[in-house]
Amino acid sequence: MIKNKTIFITGGAGFIANTLIKHYIKDNKIVVYDNFHRDTLSSSEVSGHQNLSIIKGDVLDLASLTAAMKGADIVIHAAGIAGIDTVIKSPVRTMQVNMIGTANALEAAMINGIKDRFIDFSTSEVFGSMAFKSSESDQTVSGSAGEARWTYAVSKLAGEHLAHAYFKQYKLPVVTVRPFNVYGPGQTGEGAIQIFIKKALKNEDIHIDGDGSQIRAWCFVDDFVDCLIRCVESPKAIGESFNIGNARAVITILGLAQLVCRVLKSDSKILFDPPLSADIAIRIPSVQKTLEVLDFKAKVDLEEGVLRTADWMNTL
Repeated sequence: MIKNKTIFITGGAGFIANTLIKHYIKDNKIVVYDNFHRDTLSSSEVSGHQNLSIIKGDVLDLASLTAAMKGADIVIHAAGIAGIDTVIKSPVRTMQVNMIGTANALEAAMINGIKDRFIDFSTSEVFGSMAFKSSESDQTVSGSAGEARWTYAVSKLAGEHLAHAYFKQYKLPVVTVRPFNVYGPGQTGEGAIQIFIKKALKNEDIHIDGDGSQIRAWCFVDDFVDCLIRCVESPKAIGESFNIGNARAVITILGLAQLVCRVLKSDSKILFDPPLSADIAIRIPSVQKTLEVLDFKAKVDLEEGVLRTADWMNTL
C-alpha cells in the first residue's frame, strides 16, 4: 500500500478513476485533471476531501498539462474519448484526444521526471472483431480504414505503442492496461450494462444494436481497480501490458439483457435495432498473465455486479 505520494489522474472525474481515488485518497494527495465532460466525481463521497485537488483542463493542452503534473510521483492517464456513439459523431476529436492527448501526457511525464509509474489506458478493442481468450502477446488488429469502430481502437493502439516507446527509449516506468468491459457504480456514458439496468429499473424497453449474439466478458469496477492498484504498485508490472477482465463473466448481449431483467424482476421488453457500426463478435480476455505476474483474479460474478450497480442507481 503506497503512502505520501502525489497521484495525478487525467480523466480523474470518470467512474474508474473515482473508484481508484477512494482507495488512495486517505494516505496520498490526488490531483484530478479533467474537462468534466463526464462527471462521477462531483457527486462522490470523496468530493471536497482535503487530499483532493481538481484542475479543469484538456489533455490537448500540453503546457497546462505539464504545469498541472508538476510534483507528481504517479500518473494515471485515464482520459480518452470512448463509446461507439461518440466515436461515430466525433471521429477527429476521438483520434486527437486518444493519440495527441496520450503523447502530451507522456511528454509531460518525461518533463516532470515521473519516477514511480505511468499507467496508460488502452482498450480490449485492439484485438479486433474476434478476441477469444486473447493474451497480451496476441496480434493486435486495426480494422479497415474509415470504419468508425476502428477509429477508437487505432487511436488507443497508437497511444499504447508510444507509451512503450517511452519506456524503451527513456525508461519511463510505463504500464498499459486493456480494460475488458468494465461496469459498476458510478458509470456514466454508453456502457451496455448501466443502460440496461437503468431501463430495467423503470420497466422501459431495452434496445439492442444488432441481433444480440455478440459475446462479452464483463468486469466489475472493484475488480478492475484491484488489478489497477497492482499495476501501480508491483515492480513486475513496469514495461508490461495487461488485459484486465473477468473471463468467467461471459455472456451474449441478449443474454445480458435477459439476465438484467431476471435479476431485477423487470417487465422491460427487449427490442432489436440495426447495428451502429462494424461490431465485435466476441471479446473475452485471457487473464493468465495478470494471475501469474500480479496474482490477480476477478471475484465479482455478473449477477452480484448487476445487483450492486442497481443498488447504486436506486440511490441517485
